Amino acid sequence: MLEFEAWWLLAIPLFFGLGWMAARHESGSAAGARRRDGGGLPDAYFRGLNFLLNEQSDKAVDAFLDVVRLDPETVELHFALGNLFRRRGETDRAIRVHQNLVERSDLDAAQREHALFELGQDYLKAGLLDRAEDAFVRLEATRYGAPALRHRLGIAQMVRDWPLAIELAGRLQRDAGEDRSREIAHFHCELAVRAVSGDAPGRFEAARGELELAARADPAHPRPRLLRGELAAAEGDHAAAVQAWREVERDAPEWLALVAPAWLAAFAALGRRDEGIGALERVYDARPSIDAFAALAQARVERDGAAPAVAWAEQALQAAPSLLGLERLLAMKAALPGDGGRTEIELAQRLIHTQAQRLSRYVCGHCGFKARQFYWQCPGCNLWDTYAPRRGEELDRS
Repeated sequence: MLEFEAWWLLAIPLFFGLGWMAARHESGSAAGARRRDGGGLPDAYFRGLNFLLNEQSDKAVDAFLDVVRLDPETVELHFALGNLFRRRGETDRAIRVHQNLVERSDLDAAQREHALFELGQDYLKAGLLDRAEDAFVRLEATRYGAPALRHRLGIAQMVRDWPLAIELAGRLQRDAGEDRSREIAHFHCELAVRAVSGDAPGRFEAARGELELAARADPAHPRPRLLRGELAAAEGDHAAAVQAWREVERDAPEWLALVAPAWLAAFAALGRRDEGIGALERVYDARPSIDAFAALAQARVERDGAAPAVAWAEQALQAAPSLLGLERLLAMKAALPGDGGRTEIELAQRLIHTQAQRLSRYVCGHCGFKARQFYWQCPGCNLWDTYAPRRGEELDRS
């Protein structure tokens, strides 16, 4: 993408130069006289091109500014300068350049729309979201309608205006033919989470309604079903929670690890603890997960006692070795009665703790952002579904 932008910026001055020469050629003898007097393309223009080719954008900007001062009517070069300013983070200068273009009376409609689109991007990069939104709204009926809608959708997500995000994503899906079903499902899920976190009357009913809309938008996505189970458990309806999570176990079992403790708690509340442990163990055997391992180890301690649980954990780690699992196993052994080997266990715990903490983070598959908790939307790149339901250590092994 960066290479594309660089060549695009280079093309603008090149086209500008060709336009300059064509204008001079068409102006006849007067142009010929000027060329004989050295009035062709300014040296600053060629210096600017040379600086761009050598990726010296600071010097290129200075050179092109000299050209603009010689001929203020050069629209293409103004666009090039504005984009160079924005790429360098000088958004205030980029805004001034593009504002000047928008306000010029000699621009045709296409050039003014282009300038307004660039201005909206300047505002967006500067964090002036209201102004960016206004600029993109003004572009709705233009050739920049679809990209302007995409930027507005990004802004709606940044400010967490989920109803607006649903509307904009729906328009992109309907008018631009883009598949936004997964994002729409997430937006409804976000509204469900917001409803439950509040204290308004009927919040559970509102959340269920949003989850139904989310499942309708993307029937294959596990998040609405995971949330439906969590919502049912919060209301004390453990049978409904198990039913929702059984669908996840059937269709996307690797995601069950995210609710492993709640899964076991729901089965225990129904008096079916052994069934819950057995089902989760089958999922773990097929798709080992540190979260499922930790939940199962704790459940076995509570059901069978510490020593049998340690024996199970040792056997599980033999089948699927894990440093995070080893840390959990050492903690279980340290809790056993008696002093045998306690000093060595505590030493081993201290030695592996730092490395285990690093490996315990979730990792964005797009930008590499690491987080202690799981996110459906990456805080680093703002993309959805870039986190796998596995820790960094597990991703390194796959």
